[in-house]
Amino acid sequence: MAVHTTARRRAARTAAAVLPLLLVIPLATGGPSAAHPGGSDPLRFAGPRETPFACETSEFRTADGSFLPASVAPDCAVPSEVDHVYRTTAGTFAPLPADDSRPDDLTWTRVDGRRVPYIVRVETGTTDRGIHEFAMLDDPADRVTPSARHRSPGWNGRLVYTFGGGCRGGWYRQGTSTGGVLVDPMLARGFAVASSSLNVFGQNCDDLLSAEVMAQTKRAFSRAYGTPRWTIGWGCSGGSYQGHQIADSYPGLLDGVIAGCSFPDVGFGTSQMLFDARVIQNYVTAHPEALTPAQQQAVAGFGDRAALAAQSDGAKRLDPDAEFDPSVPVAARYDAVSNPRGARGTVWDHGRNAYGVDPRTGFARVPSDNVGVQYGLGAWRDGTITARQFLDLNAEVGGLDVDANPTAARTSADPVARSNAYRTGRLLNGGNGLGDVPLIDYRAYTDEAGTGDIHMRYQSFSTRARLVAANGDADNQVMLVEDDSRGLFDPSSPVLVTALDRMDRWIAAVRADRRPGSQHARVVRSKPRDLTDACFTASGEKIAERQVYRGDTRCNRLYPPYASPRIVAGGPVSSDVVTCRRTRPVRSTYPEMSDAQWSRLRTVFAGGVCDYHRRGVDQRPPDGTWLRFTAPGRWVVGHPSGPGHPR
Repeated sequence: MAVHTTARRRAARTAAAVLPLLLVIPLATGGPSAAHPGGSDPLRFAGPRETPFACETSEFRTADGSFLPASVAPDCAVPSEVDHVYRTTAGTFAPLPADDSRPDDLTWTRVDGRRVPYIVRVETGTTDRGIHEFAMLDDPADRVTPSARHRSPGWNGRLVYTFGGGCRGGWYRQGTSTGGVLVDPMLARGFAVASSSLNVFGQNCDDLLSAEVMAQTKRAFSRAYGTPRWTIGWGCSGGSYQGHQIADSYPGLLDGVIAGCSFPDVGFGTSQMLFDARVIQNYVTAHPEALTPAQQQAVAGFGDRAALAAQSDGAKRLDPDAEFDPSVPVAARYDAVSNPRGARGTVWDHGRNAYGVDPRTGFARVPSDNVGVQYGLGAWRDGTITARQFLDLNAEVGGLDVDANPTAARTSADPVARSNAYRTGRLLNGGNGLGDVPLIDYRAYTDEAGTGDIHMRYQSFSTRARLVAANGDADNQVMLVEDDSRGLFDPSSPVLVTALDRMDRWIAAVRADRRPGSQHARVVRSKPRDLTDACFTASGEKIAERQVYRGDTRCNRLYPPYASPRIVAGGPVSSDVVTCRRTRPVRSTYPEMSDAQWSRLRTVFAGGVCDYHRRGVDQRPPDGTWLRFTAPGRWVVGHPSGPGHPR
């Protein structure tokens, strides 16, 4: 694909090119993608492409402040274009003059001991329907045009791949931003930085497609500039989902992960919590006098009283007509009455290639389940709510139907979707590849922020618990916690800057280790000695101690971990049980209650209560790695060494 330089592009630009042009792309009915996604391309593995799909290149602002040209179906593709920007003495990035002269306010940096001008080459183009950006130090005056054969003297040979956050409304669109490539702590050290608009979960909330786009984009980078020595994944919130699940399901794409404001996965670590918040909020709304605000908070388990309502609102990602980006035409959107065949805006429908499709409705199969869940059990046991309140709540909390409407009955998971969630790794297992890479879990603490923030500390321990279950330990994971005075994931935070440097050293040590043993063992023993679990006070004091979910530690007193509705109900912190196995309730395990209340409890839970001492229904390790999806709910198992090697 041709690469247009800044000067050539500026000459060709017109005011009309800035106007957005959104194209809705129909799904192809023939050709390679219909029978075998991607034809012979081993990096086309996410299955049939989503439709409708809005092209948004003309809304994408490039590094020099202009916009990409409009794109056309079916690939939303545009030629790659190059801009040069520089780092100013004021700490910002600005376009380099068209004649490539060095401005007076240009700063300099050092890469591997060499002093180089802080000038950055930014390539913007399209790959796999996403808009990609590549950035690296490059001085146009040195007469070396970076390529795979002639690497930029400013590149240290390593790549950071950034993943963007969000989820809500993240479907049926190309996107207008990437995870960000003009990141000073990375570029100043000589790292190249890459990302794609479809690696921003607010534009594509599907880790499976995110993995394919990342694989395709990294290959495009390698062909253009050379294969990186190693690649570090970097992202917060929706970016953490991607780092975790790509490393686990498609090992080899990432050599280390720095995950901020993290969750284990979007489908279960997050969406199960949102589902529970919605049904509890529905109950509270219908029975406003049933529970005091403090009791509602205790039932939910959150550290912030505002969180229950906020997470109930966040459950809009489970509602097919609740949230769409304006790029998706209203006429194309699902409506149960006026457009029942329209595009459904849920994480399940967006991930239909993994979960499968219900042939009766044409909708994605849904793995949500709350049968047997004893909401508020922990709050009853600690005396915050009464037996009557516990029984009233569980008798009437109900569930949600496929359109997220309240139901009197509890919700049962579609058995195919549930099985697929485990078998395909959509429910993060941690034992496919995540246990074999260095992992730094960074959290700016917001559990008590008063805003109902979704990024809760217990989620870090959910990932740790899954790593332990899958690998025997979580010694490849380091937790770092500080306050949120810098925001959720500010790359200039000294804690994060240090994490980047030590991650780089950690991967280098792993690569240099030739001693016998498993990859997991190699990663664990290569960890830098000065990289340990820690929290940091507001003044910056480091408290180095093992981070634990429960326990009276200095870090837990500073940044207490709370819970979720399912954990309060007796579920594991791992949050990895979709459908629980049930057992008859045993009276001696409950607080004191009357005979009438005991009789009512057995009626409310006539089918039994969740027994979290046993594995969930269908709970099992994934089928393998590098799965290639050939149709919704159908896949071929790859080989751990990578794509193209059937088991």
